[in-house]
Amino acid sequence: MSNVYYVGSGELTFDTIERIINENLKLELAPEAKVRIQRCRDYLDEKIAQSDAPLYGITTGFGSLCNRNISPGELGTLQENLIKSHACSVGEEISPVIIKLMMLFKAHALALGHSGVQLVTVQRILDYFNNDVMPIVYDRGSLGASGDLAPLANLFLPLIGVGDVYYKGKKREAIGVLDEFGWQPVQLKSKEGLALLNGTQFMSANGVFAILKAFRLSKKADLIAALSLEAFDGRIEPFMDCIQQIRPHKGQIETGEAFRKLLEGSEIIAHPKAHVQDPYSFRCIPQVHGATKDAIRYVASVLLTEINSVTDNPTIFPDEDRIISGGNFHGQPLAISYDFLAIALAELGNISERRVAQLIMGLRGLPEFLVANPGLNSGFMIPQYTAASMVSQNKMYCYAASSDSIVSSNGQEDHVSMGANAATKLYKVMNNLEFILSIELMNAAQGIDFRRPEKTSPLLERFLKEYRKEVPFVDEDIVMYKEIHKTVAFLSRTKFDY
Repeated sequence: MSNVYYVGSGELTFDTIERIINENLKLELAPEAKVRIQRCRDYLDEKIAQSDAPLYGITTGFGSLCNRNISPGELGTLQENLIKSHACSVGEEISPVIIKLMMLFKAHALALGHSGVQLVTVQRILDYFNNDVMPIVYDRGSLGASGDLAPLANLFLPLIGVGDVYYKGKKREAIGVLDEFGWQPVQLKSKEGLALLNGTQFMSANGVFAILKAFRLSKKADLIAALSLEAFDGRIEPFMDCIQQIRPHKGQIETGEAFRKLLEGSEIIAHPKAHVQDPYSFRCIPQVHGATKDAIRYVASVLLTEINSVTDNPTIFPDEDRIISGGNFHGQPLAISYDFLAIALAELGNISERRVAQLIMGLRGLPEFLVANPGLNSGFMIPQYTAASMVSQNKMYCYAASSDSIVSSNGQEDHVSMGANAATKLYKVMNNLEFILSIELMNAAQGIDFRRPEKTSPLLERFLKEYRKEVPFVDEDIVMYKEIHKTVAFLSRTKFDY
């Protein structure tokens, strides 16, 4: 399999993106992408030379300054000034994986041939990606309306020899790294600053990172909940296929099927039960986990459309002989989807914490707080507090960023999506969920050990065996935060298919 991905050779998929990032693939422009890029640039140059009519952002100022005409000799300076003045992202530095995704998505969008950039501009983005030259971008400053102006400006400052980068683990001035590679700063032509800054690549990169993790967390939530069901001596009937089929939401059907696979061959699930039904946090797992699966599926479809779209402005159509100033940079499709996904993931944490609470109540033959000698030992009392704290915090993060808008650019940009805020708070929800699920796993494993010598399913026993190599049964009180962090690390690196 090739270690090169040809940008512009076809649509990006999640599998391709994971390969690019995880296998450290190099990026090259596909030959057909070079043709599209050059053709669009040639058309734009010819249009500027022939037209006396103002072209937004090309021969005019930006935003509310769209009525200010710019002389031909200053068009390049206009674009360079745009990048410098808009580089206003602040806050915490964005992780390298998000930076690489932003560069990949921008290069892909430009390669579609509707943006009017030079070939050298796109090639330099790929050079930065391939050589792990990481521009420093911060997580706050985008309204998600004219695209992600502030973070994208910080991302592309180094193209013109300005700003800071990380290279070989050190923070460096971009111009010094350019000199080291023998690269000249890109001399931007008309429209190029707008093409780089208008676009949804900050929102998209955060969203793709989130959705890839959401795929994994959803599957792990099922596995961990199955362990909790066993620890709580729960019933299998709510997971039978017949009950899912008379309310046939796809995610619900998938969840029931997953639990039947996970619990196949379990001694615990098969033995007679003294209780006729379980609390909702167990009995309604197909409905709750299933709804989250359906939400993930929907958001994934929105993201796939977005990352394969042209989202800068104005948009150039050489075949139609049109340059259109439109609104493809507006992040509303992403903003609404991210708020939806945050709610869906938060609910996985919400129901998980309730299962934790049921496990420590001293019910169904389990000792109170899942410790052999409660009183002297607090056992698993406080991990539930920690989970509850993060569940509450997630409820705050589920405020709908997309329902907010603040007017900008002196009234010209009078409705904004706040999609970038929706994206960054989604990450926080997901981070909390990972800890909440890890706390549930600790409790579930402890509960099952109290049911020995009975065994759960062969599949879950294999999983528990691997887990117990790193996180032991708690006999007497120990320092819990270390075990929580070890559980998070175990979950993040363990691939357990079922």
